[in-house]
Amino acid sequence: MSKEKALSKEKDAVQFNRSAWDRMAAAGDRYYRAVTADEIVAARAGDWHLRLTPTKRVPLDWFGDLRDKDVLCLAGGGARQAPILAAVGAKVTVFDLSEKQLDRDREVAQREQLEIKCVAGDMRDLSVFADESFDLVVSPCATCFCPSVQEIWEETFRVLRPGGKFMTGFINPVYYLFDAAKMDRDEFAVRHKIPYSDFDLPEEERERLLGPERPIEFGHSLEQFIGGQCEAGLQLVGFFEDGWGGGDQLSKLISVFAATLAQKPL
Repeated sequence: MSKEKALSKEKDAVQFNRSAWDRMAAAGDRYYRAVTADEIVAARAGDWHLRLTPTKRVPLDWFGDLRDKDVLCLAGGGARQAPILAAVGAKVTVFDLSEKQLDRDREVAQREQLEIKCVAGDMRDLSVFADESFDLVVSPCATCFCPSVQEIWEETFRVLRPGGKFMTGFINPVYYLFDAAKMDRDEFAVRHKIPYSDFDLPEEERERLLGPERPIEFGHSLEQFIGGQCEAGLQLVGFFEDGWGGGDQLSKLISVFAATLAQKPL
């Protein structure tokens, strides 16, 4: 594939995913539940947690004292992470591809009288932020919707202050090895190579699997996830694995999610 064609596909993916997330946000709690008023009350009283992956809570010692800290919720729209972090005293900016996802944060911020700055954009381009703007960057599992990840790590490194932390969740690339339709039937047939892209599927199959709402996904390698952060200058200081939970059969065999904590050197 030529470089021009690859860039065109990346642009198409970003546009498609922006529209997909707008539709999912408009569907409200059918897909992702916004934080409740009771959760905000609890967070203000010091009782809170966040997830970067489906089931495990992020260890609270990963965060430290967040009062008056500048925090970026990267690709974190949807009124889950940002309102909680604002309620515990952080100065929060949430950055997301979807304006409608950001609208959910704006609605909760107004409802709960929280100060949250909302900015729209591609997580690979944080040029709207100056160097060393944040003490902490928090990103849930969003890289699977992004065609490339190295720019994310480099931009995150740039906007972090020395000693600042970056935590993110991601999908284990082994998840993308298997035929998706068969995996839905708990059949594990290895079909794809890693790195993976939904664009590798025949167009008819891709449209059937994705339907009108599901975003296009990309499966990146462990070298891209972990080696890429190190290459960008970040130092890994924490790690855990997770699964889908429930009756997911692959999660019973191997952890299909992971989360890393990295730090920018002083």
